[in-house]
Amino acid sequence: MSSTNSSRKVVTVDEQAFEQTESEAVDEDGFPVVDETPEFEAAVEQETQAKVDANHPDGIADTSTERIHGVTLEQEERIRAREAELEHISAQAELGTQDGREQRTREVAAHGSKQRRRKFKKRAASVNPRVDPDRDDPRTELSQDELATVNTEANRLATRLDGWSRAAISRRLADAVVNGRDLTSAVVGVFEELQTAPGQVVPIGKLDAVDRKEVSIDGRVKTLWDPSHPSIAQVGLIADESGHTRVTIWKASEAPWIAEGERVRIHGAARNWYEGRVSLAVTGWSTIHFPERDRWWDV
Repeated sequence: MSSTNSSRKVVTVDEQAFEQTESEAVDEDGFPVVDETPEFEAAVEQETQAKVDANHPDGIADTSTERIHGVTLEQEERIRAREAELEHISAQAELGTQDGREQRTREVAAHGSKQRRRKFKKRAASVNPRVDPDRDDPRTELSQDELATVNTEANRLATRLDGWSRAAISRRLADAVVNGRDLTSAVVGVFEELQTAPGQVVPIGKLDAVDRKEVSIDGRVKTLWDPSHPSIAQVGLIADESGHTRVTIWKASEAPWIAEGERVRIHGAARNWYEGRVSLAVTGWSTIHFPERDRWWDV
């Protein structure tokens, strides 16, 4: 015989609604407060796929501490790549704000330039052994008295040679003395060599000894005469203490006009021969300076 008594309490629909109403929060007007923040839950398919991925051989099979827990290998690779990219960007930003970056850049550039000059000198040493960067300084082979004399002569020559330091001249002199030349001939030879070196203002009387296509001179205009060709602007003689030479100024050079008695300094004049003697031509590559023009103390 079944019993009609039940341990379960029967709750009507109205009572359930009442209980739910009591548990709901209401505002000051008595209206229930609705939570507008939705709660997202994974769908059944997503949960199933997550379990499959987690137990797949390509998933998290490695339990070492180096692996990222809870992600697949593909996801981990993307994460690692992004972290490496961020570290690279951070390092670049930090390097760009470091103090002294410009100085370090200049030092690196100077070091590279020094290495290139050294390689060039090593190649040039096959023609001229004196420019070998590994060659010992010849001044170390001189006696104390010889070195003092060489330095004295180097000081004297430095006042007569523009662009050459006393140290460079003394080394040239010491090299000549070590190779067996007496000091007097060494001084004369080094002076003539450096006097006609590239970039130097060559004495006009030494132009025939120069083995270059372009030279620089400094002298005074002795005389001018009428050009023999319409393409010539001016032609005349320019002289210094060592001699004189014919100078032709071509119209195409667009060089400034010179006057008789005026001191001129010509850089990059083309060296050629005229009637068996050295002559010069002012071209578009040449420049003319007037050291004494418009001097205020001559006004």
